[in-house]
Amino acid sequence: MLVNLRNNQCSLILLLGITLTAICLSFGEQPQYSWLLTVAQLIFVPAMVMMVVDFQSVGKIIIVGMMLVVTLLHFWTDGLYAIALAFLYLLYTFYIAIKGVKRFLQRGFTNCAEFSIDMGLIYLALGGFWFFAFTANINTGFSSLITWLTAIHFHYSACLLPLSVGLFGRLHDSSWYRVIVFILLAGPLLVAIGITFSIIIEIIAVVLYILAIYGLFVLTFKTKLLLGQGILLRISYGALCLTIIGSCLYVYSRLSGTYYVGIPEMLRFHGVMNGLFFGGIGVVAWAIAVPATNQRTFNFPVSQIRGKLRHEHQPHPGLVDALQDFVDTTKLHPVISDFYEQTTSYRLLATVQWKTWFKPFAFLYQGMSRLLQQLNLPFSNQQIEMTGRIVKVDEEQDSRQSPRAWIRTIKQQTVFVAIYSRHTSNQITYMNIALPLPFSTMVGILYAYEEQGQLHLTSQQGEDAGIYLAIGNYVMKLPLQEHFRIAAVNDQTLTAVHKMTLFGIPFLHIDYHIQKNQQTRQGISGHKEKVLIGTYQKE
Repeated sequence: MLVNLRNNQCSLILLLGITLTAICLSFGEQPQYSWLLTVAQLIFVPAMVMMVVDFQSVGKIIIVGMMLVVTLLHFWTDGLYAIALAFLYLLYTFYIAIKGVKRFLQRGFTNCAEFSIDMGLIYLALGGFWFFAFTANINTGFSSLITWLTAIHFHYSACLLPLSVGLFGRLHDSSWYRVIVFILLAGPLLVAIGITFSIIIEIIAVVLYILAIYGLFVLTFKTKLLLGQGILLRISYGALCLTIIGSCLYVYSRLSGTYYVGIPEMLRFHGVMNGLFFGGIGVVAWAIAVPATNQRTFNFPVSQIRGKLRHEHQPHPGLVDALQDFVDTTKLHPVISDFYEQTTSYRLLATVQWKTWFKPFAFLYQGMSRLLQQLNLPFSNQQIEMTGRIVKVDEEQDSRQSPRAWIRTIKQQTVFVAIYSRHTSNQITYMNIALPLPFSTMVGILYAYEEQGQLHLTSQQGEDAGIYLAIGNYVMKLPLQEHFRIAAVNDQTLTAVHKMTLFGIPFLHIDYHIQKNQQTRQGISGHKEKVLIGTYQKE
C-alpha cells in the first residue's frame, strides 16, 4: 500500500501542496479561516485532478504555476496584483474544465462514473469564478463572506466530491449508484439556486443530498475495496454524513429564525470535518491506488461527412446489398429482405406521434430542422407519404464501406438524409448509419436480430450499438436509444414501428405502412406461403 502511495504520480504534487500550504498558513496575510479553501486549492484539487487526467509536461507546469499563484495571493491580498493573480487562477480552473469537456466528448453519457469525473472537472471553473469575484470585490449581490463560502462550496461539494464518487464508480456500479450520482451532480447547483432565490429549493436540495450521501456511505460497505483504502474512504464519506447534519441545522436556523447553527459554527465544525476528514483522508485513500477506468474506447468507423451531403448522382436500389450479412434471414419473410435490398421499389406512409411532454421541444425545433433539412419530421400525427431516393456516396469522402444515402422527402421537403454503411466487430455486423449535421454527424449503430419472424434493429444490444455524435475527432454517446420492428403483412406489404427514447423516456413513435410499388409487384418467392402478421411460416 505504501509503495503504491509513493509511486503515485500525484505524490510530488501532494508534497509540494503541503509545503506551500504550510508557508501560506505560517507567513501569509489571509484571515485564519482561509485555510479551508487554501488546502483545497493547493493540496486536494491538484492531487485529485492528477489522478483522473493524464497530463503532459505542459499541464503539470500549469498546475505547479497555479499553486504558486495561490501562494502569492496570501501575501498580496488586495489591489491589482491580487486581482491579476486571481484572474490567473480563474484561467487555470477553465483549463481544467476544458479537460473535463474533452473527456466528455470522447465518451458522452455512456459511463456514469466517468461522467461524474467530467462534471467535477467542469464545476471547478465555477469555484474559480467565485474565488475571483471574492478577490476582486465584485458585487455578486452577497456579502464578501458568502461569496467566499460559495467558492468553497464549488471546490469541495462540486469538484472534489464528484471526482471521488467517480473513482468509486470505477469499482462499483448499480442502479442506486447512478441515482446517487445524479443527485450529487445536481445538488451543488440546486443548493446555490436555493441560497440565491428560495429557501424551499435549498431545503429540498439538502434533503436529497442527505439521502445521496448516506446512500453512498452504505454502498462503500457493499463494495470490495483494498483494506486500507476502504477504511479511509469510509471515514471520508462518513465525515460527510456528519457535516450534512450541520447543514440541516443551518438551513433550519435560516428558515425558523431561531439561532441554532450560524456561519461561525459552520466554519468550525463543517469546515474542519470537510477539510481534514473528507478532503484530506479522501485524497490519501485514492492516492493509495487509483482504480483504472473500465471505459471502452469507440473504434468503429465513423462517416467523415459534415454539413450538407455532396452525393453522387448514381442511384442505388437498396439500403443494404444483402440483409443476410446482418441477420439470419431464413426465418424472415422474403419481403423484408427485399425491402432492404430493393428499397426504392416501395412506398412509405408514415404516422409521426410526438409524446405530449416532448411536443414543445419538437415544435421549437421545427424551424431549425426545416433549415437544416435533417431530422425534419412533421408535427402533425396525420398519415403522410414519404418519398425518397437512394444514391451512392463517394467512399473516400465518407471513409466507410460502400456508403449510400437515403434521402427522404415529404411534399418535396427533405426530412431525412441518412448515409447507410456497415462494419463488423467481434463477428457481429452492424448497420452503421450517419446523419450529417453542421460541423458534426449523428451516428446510429444498430444491431439486427430476428424474433418471431420479425426483424428488429436496436441501439441497445451489442458492444458498438448506440447513438453517437461525432464532432471533429471526438465521438460521444448520446442518451438516445432507438428500436425498429419490421413485420411482413403479405408478400407485398410490411409494417414498421420506430420508437425513440431520451434518458430512457419515450419521446417519439413512428408507424410505417410500407407497400411495394404497383409497377414492380411480383411474387417474391415461388413457394406457397402462409403469412401471419409478425410471423412467417412456409407450407
